[in-house]
Amino acid sequence: MSLQGHSGQLSSLSVTGTMPEAYVTLATNNGYAAGALVLAHSLRSCGTSKDLCIIITPAVSPDMKSLLEQVFNNVVTVDVLDSGDSAHLALMKRPELGVTFTKLHCWTLTQYTKCVFLDADMLAVQNADELFSHPELTAVCDIGWPDCFNSGMFVFIPSQDTYEKLIHMSETTGSFDGGDQGILNTFFPNWNRVSFIFNMVASATYTYLPAYKQFGGNAKLVHFLGATKPWHYRYDSSSGTVQTGPGYQHLAPYLNSWWAIYTRLVKPNVPEMDVQKAVEVKTPVETIQIAQQISGMHIGAESLQEGQARWERGEPDYLGRDSFANIQAYIDTKIKSNGK
Repeated sequence: MSLQGHSGQLSSLSVTGTMPEAYVTLATNNGYAAGALVLAHSLRSCGTSKDLCIIITPAVSPDMKSLLEQVFNNVVTVDVLDSGDSAHLALMKRPELGVTFTKLHCWTLTQYTKCVFLDADMLAVQNADELFSHPELTAVCDIGWPDCFNSGMFVFIPSQDTYEKLIHMSETTGSFDGGDQGILNTFFPNWNRVSFIFNMVASATYTYLPAYKQFGGNAKLVHFLGATKPWHYRYDSSSGTVQTGPGYQHLAPYLNSWWAIYTRLVKPNVPEMDVQKAVEVKTPVETIQIAQQISGMHIGAESLQEGQARWERGEPDYLGRDSFANIQAYIDTKIKSNGK
């Protein structure tokens, strides 16, 4: 296994200069950068008081980087860390996860006293700032093996010493799954557990559906785990809905939330980029049908009135009774500010 590059470069300073804590995410290409923009807007719409910081690699274009700097308080450019562990990644059928080792750079963000890392394929649906009251390393059990935590969300304390120890372990011990989750679980064996609502995997078929119906409405952070991301789904502009397969109907309101933010606040500013062509995905067998729909995807404009009607049309109260009103108010504010 080899790791390429360890150094990071600060590309923009914090706008406020006073916030000691931050949500941190990672984008290794333009597609994930677009996802990160949706995540950032969702965190703002939920009223976070924390800084927003993003780590990017040189694969993110200059135009996209400029757009990120308008939304995030801090944009940090780093070199790519690649596990090069094709054998373990092949077991998960996810060869693209090697570059997720780049996530280890987040421990170099020592300008912050504490951070919460969030994958760029996540969406905030309620304020989750209480996570900052938890210690390092705090996370949520992974649905595949609950003795491990899912590294899509974790509370951490930036430290150059921790970063160097993680790099050393990566080069000597390696990762049992070939990605960042394996190395982080090895490095932090005694981690602190918090509720599944802080990293709820929306893109899963639940075997314990009664629990989802009972507690799903409490979700604060939703994770679109897997090879198929929100930007890969077919969005019908005429009906304002996203198509989901059998057993995934519960995913629709979260995808609709993602697309509502993307179509209004991100897509108009993205410099001539088709978001679903910006990410190369090794699609597993179970998502081939969804992937086949991508070529015919059309993203159209949607009025706030149409979106609100869709939002309220027979959907469960997953995001809170007034969630659309909150997001609409936020969108209105952003549109007015952009027009000045």
